[in-house]
Formats: sequence, C-alpha cells, structure tokens
Amino acid sequence: MAKARPEIRGAQLLGTKLGMTRVFNEAGASIPVTVIAVEPNVVTQIRTDDVDGYAAVQVATGEIKARNSTMPVMGHDAKAGQSPKRHHREFRVTTDEAGEYELGKELTVAAFEGCAFVDVSGTSKGKGFQGGIKRHGFKGQLATHGVERKHRSPGSIGGHANNAGKAGRIKKGKKMSGHMGAERVTMRSLDVVRIDAEKGLLLVKGPVPGHNKGLVEIRPAVRLYKGKAAKQTEVSKG
Repeated sequence: MAKARPEIRGAQLLGTKLGMTRVFNEAGASIPVTVIAVEPNVVTQIRTDDVDGYAAVQVATGEIKARNSTMPVMGHDAKAGQSPKRHHREFRVTTDEAGEYELGKELTVAAFEGCAFVDVSGTSKGKGFQGGIKRHGFKGQLATHGVERKHRSPGSIGGHANNAGKAGRIKKGKKMSGHMGAERVTMRSLDVVRIDAEKGLLLVKGPVPGHNKGLVEIRPAVRLYKGKAAKQTEVSKG
C-alpha cells in the first residue's frame, strides 16, 4: 500500500543559499543561521484535477537570457507573461488552494510570515568517491597487533553473502566504498529566525544542504513534534 503524502499547506518557494553567519537573540545568545535569498517567484503554470488529474502550482525564478534558454521554455513562460526563467519547480496544493493562484502572480518571502518552522531541500555537496570510514563512519582496523597497511580497510565483505540458501553474492545495499554526496537532502523543521521581506532574505537556524549560491526549495514544515507544533500554533494565532 502506497504511503500517504504529508499534507503541505502554504506556498513553496525557490531560493539561493548565500552562506552562514550568526545573529543574537534578545537574551544575547548567539544563534548560527543560514541566509537564504528568496527572489520573487512567479507562477508559470496551474495544474487542475480536470485537466491533469491532480492540483499543483508551478513556480519559476531566476532570469536567463533568451539565447541561453530553449524555445519550449520561452513559450511556456510567455503564457504567464514572463521572460524566460532559469529554474522551475512544481508543488502540490489542494483543489481549493489552486484557485487562489493565477498565472504571473508573484510570491515573495513574505509568504512565510506566521510560519515558525520550514523544511529546506537541496542537493548536498559532492564528495566524489570515498571509502567506508568517511562515507559510512566505519571504525577501521586496529592500529597495531599485526595489521599491515589495512588500517582503513572495510574488513570482511563476502562472509555476509549467504542469504538462507539463495545465491552467494553480496546483498544489495551493503555499505562499501562509493560515490558520496551530490544527492537530494531535506532538512526538516528548521527554526525561522528572521524574515526580511524588503531585502528578500530568510534566516533559518542551522545548516542547509548544498554549496553557497546553490538552489534550495523552501516549504512550511510538514512534520512537527509536540513542542514545535505548540509553538507553531502560538505563532499562527499571532
């Protein structure tokens, strides 16, 4: 049975990770924050149950020269009365929420006002081909007692191949050396420390995936434990 999708309320926007810094709260405590620049996102497509079988909204951001874009993208964005955009993403909404959007509508970071926590998704930094110690946190072999030039080796592998009479090969998912990073990562329920609507900046507590100037997706948090849920309710009430 397919897992139910978590219900997401509110707009999801695209932003650019600028880097990390720190701010001080009223008590004088230092809070590490990531600064995300959220330029105005433009609605470029609205999907409906009647036409597409589901309700969703597509947003786009980032200017790009026409010569560096493609004819399909240029025509697609032109329907919304916009010049070609660099990044496009789609997010699900309910049928009623879809009626609140229209082509060409601008969504800004002010959409997160009244939102105490957000989820931020991005592509993590690529680390290339890495060994078991760096990739999986393996302990490694002994530093003495006769171990020669195998200190960072993963150890026995094929001994775990037998699987109750099935083929004698290594099981899928075996933790070994391989490509690390460069995958989609979502940081859940990050505290919204500050919103600067005038400059289009969002400050969230802690790190977010990816390198500086990387694209990230921001949405209202979909999973909150009891303490954070209570805080979100308090913030929503104003």
